[in-house]
Amino acid sequence: MTGPARTVPNGAGTVPDRRAGPPPGGAGAVPDGPNPVPDGPGGVPDGPGPVPGRRTGTAPGGAGAPADGPGALLVVGDVVTDVVAVHPEPLTPATDTAARIRTLPGGAGANAACWAACSGPAEVRLLARVGVESARWHERALVDAGVRPRLVIDRQEPTGTVVALVGKDAERTFLTDSGAALRLCPADWAPSLLDGVAHLHLSGYLFFADSSRELALVALRAARGRGVPVSVDPASAGFLAAPGPRRFLDDIEGAAVLLPNEDEALLLAGLPGPVGVARAAAALSRRVPLVVVTRGAAGALVAERGRITAEVTAQAVEAVDSTGAGDAFTGGFLAARLAGADPVEAARAGCRAAAVAVTRLGGRPA
Repeated sequence: MTGPARTVPNGAGTVPDRRAGPPPGGAGAVPDGPNPVPDGPGGVPDGPGPVPGRRTGTAPGGAGAPADGPGALLVVGDVVTDVVAVHPEPLTPATDTAARIRTLPGGAGANAACWAACSGPAEVRLLARVGVESARWHERALVDAGVRPRLVIDRQEPTGTVVALVGKDAERTFLTDSGAALRLCPADWAPSLLDGVAHLHLSGYLFFADSSRELALVALRAARGRGVPVSVDPASAGFLAAPGPRRFLDDIEGAAVLLPNEDEALLLAGLPGPVGVARAAAALSRRVPLVVVTRGAAGALVAERGRITAEVTAQAVEAVDSTGAGDAFTGGFLAARLAGADPVEAARAGCRAAAVAVTRLGGRPA
């Protein structure tokens, strides 16, 4: 999964993976994916340049940080194609079940970046890897959401795909093919990615494959070396079980913020469900200074340095699809923190974003 080092541009755009020759269709060709957007005025810039509406300049956050706001948020994570199937009736084995099915841009890292971009003033950047077949579609969707994407194009694997089965209760079950997403590798990293960055967020999915795990560790070390705080979303209790909680917690040593859901918190703390998520949150905050546990309709718990400091309630809404609720919380929380909010107010902002997310199909803001 390693390859020759190359420079990743600081501006929005796709970065060809130079390990396997030119992509189909000629050098630099990137075919459109689902629901293609035609090229023309207003398209994605091919090189360095700000996302419309973002003012850049020299600021305390570093070179390239917004001149009149906080430093940038850099998200390193996954971009996937979501196939969301909402079935009001239970699945019927061996025959048809009626469903409303949509193909949408997704990925935990990409979703969180989009929610952060729409929730606060900070510039939001994303480093991820996608397949050649849908790179342009995903790039356009991210730029339209206000994110500056740096997408490495993988010519060996397609963009990751997640099939989300959403039942009548709006809860979801995922079928996941990581595809190109977890083929991120240290060669995709460049120190300049941290220029102007005030906070680095790592999607937990990166820690579940060797190559992307190496990239995550490189990024975490680089951020710590430059005094940039790091947050991590554990991403999946199911995937966490394979490497085990101890390795994951060792990997994220030095992170400033951990954002698990209830199941992930209990697994990472090594505690059974009946013990209670509050005890798990408090225990985890002895390893990571700030832990915020999302609890769905019950809101969130904030734990700092070994004790629960707040319980934040969620807004009551009629849920349609919970696919991106956790990602929306992460994006809203991080945007609020970068805007100067304390952890409790940031958790409230995260809950507000999550409440909006569950009322619509898919994991992104409208």
